Amino acid sequence: MRFNGHNLLAILVAAIAIYLLEFVLFAVIISAEQYQTMIGVTADQLHPERMLFGILPPILAAIGLSLAVKWRNVPGFMGGAMTGVWMAIFFAFAASLYGFVYGSNTETFLAVNLGHYVVCYAIAGGILAAWK
Repeated sequence: MRFNGHNLLAILVAAIAIYLLEFVLFAVIISAEQYQTMIGVTADQLHPERMLFGILPPILAAIGLSLAVKWRNVPGFMGGAMTGVWMAIFFAFAASLYGFVYGSNTETFLAVNLGHYVVCYAIAGGILAAWK
């Protein structure tokens, strides 16, 4: 199914891929205690009731990546993956710098976040480009 030239199923699959990769990283590989230390908060400062909204960032990212992949018009998985890498660095990672510069995020979290965005966006961009 398509909307304005975008494959909605590919967007959904890309969003699910981002969500699953983030789950593996932030719920399986990194413990809750490590995560809290990296972002500079205590358990009391977390808001588990907001986790319901956690699906929104991957969906919005997949939609944005679909737009970028379409605009770049590069063929195949690797073309989409490179689009994802550029979007990860220049938009997602750039926006996450605010949490480090003005917030309590540590250098470790900054590095983890960069890697997380590059991997997630590269895979999602590849899915979107391959599934035009």
